[in-house]
Amino acid sequence: MFSFIPDEYFLLAFGFILLIKGGDWFVDAASNIAKRFHLPEILIGATVVSIGTTLPEVMTSAMGAASGSGAVAYGNAIGSIICNTSLIAAITIAIKPGKADKKSLVFPVCFFFGTAAFYAFNAYFFGKFDLWMGIALLIGFVVYMVINVINMKKNPAEAESHEASEEIKAEGDENSSKAGLLKDIGMLLVSALVIAVGAYLLVESATKIAHDLKVPETIISLTIVALGTSLPELVTAITALMKGHGALSLGNIIGANIFNLVLVSGAAIAINPFKVPTEATFLGMNASLVFDIPIVFAVMAIMTLPPLFKGKMYRWQGIALLGIYAAYCVLQFVVLPNFA
Repeated sequence: MFSFIPDEYFLLAFGFILLIKGGDWFVDAASNIAKRFHLPEILIGATVVSIGTTLPEVMTSAMGAASGSGAVAYGNAIGSIICNTSLIAAITIAIKPGKADKKSLVFPVCFFFGTAAFYAFNAYFFGKFDLWMGIALLIGFVVYMVINVINMKKNPAEAESHEASEEIKAEGDENSSKAGLLKDIGMLLVSALVIAVGAYLLVESATKIAHDLKVPETIISLTIVALGTSLPELVTAITALMKGHGALSLGNIIGANIFNLVLVSGAAIAINPFKVPTEATFLGMNASLVFDIPIVFAVMAIMTLPPLFKGKMYRWQGIALLGIYAAYCVLQFVVLPNFA
């Protein structure tokens, strides 16, 4: 009956449904685990939730690198950071700006900018990413996780701890038992898998549609693929916002951006080292070095510095970031093609 509709459109819709449901399960399981161990939600968001929502980027970039398409691996990581920050975080901040724990933000924010500086240094001065850099980034991922676990144990959230303990007591023996914890962990893994499958279907169908429309691979990777693999962060952020877990959402975005550098890029580079893509140019210069990497630093600074110093977010941040994302899309689809 619907034979006139191409299969990729059905896959697009089905992938979106999986993302929505997976995001709902993931937020519930992650917040439950945070309450059980009396941990700050922003730290849970920056580690456990971020790993789950970054799985599509890891899978997409690894497949791209393995097939010799460095542009997909590079564009997916950089594009996802821009999309996560100037679209996903921007929407949640613009709708409902909230407070943030400054102490919990210090380490993830500093780690991101330090890693981004290392990544940018290699891009600008060497123009390529060698095997040693991939290994260094993966080591950085391990270090980040270890330090976060240590910080979680040292800095439990007192207010959340009291509230969590009351909720856990009220929920009964099942939720306070090991069986309840295993159930939450199992739900976390299942929902992460559902999110990954949904994102994969969405990316594959969106990419095919884009190719049919004759869109260049570099633009696809920086925009469509990046947006597709970032949809888990979007769904998780919106779901967390609706459930009143704003800190979980902010932590998830920061953590996901870190993982895009150390885990997504690290795995792709280690599998098959590649050069910085040079397909897009602007006035004879590599457009990625002129626009993409500087925008990464700019949008992250706009998102993280106010809560880092003031302990809260402001609606103007969300509006400014959305404006940047709109301008970035115009740049990719309208401006740069005219300079090719």
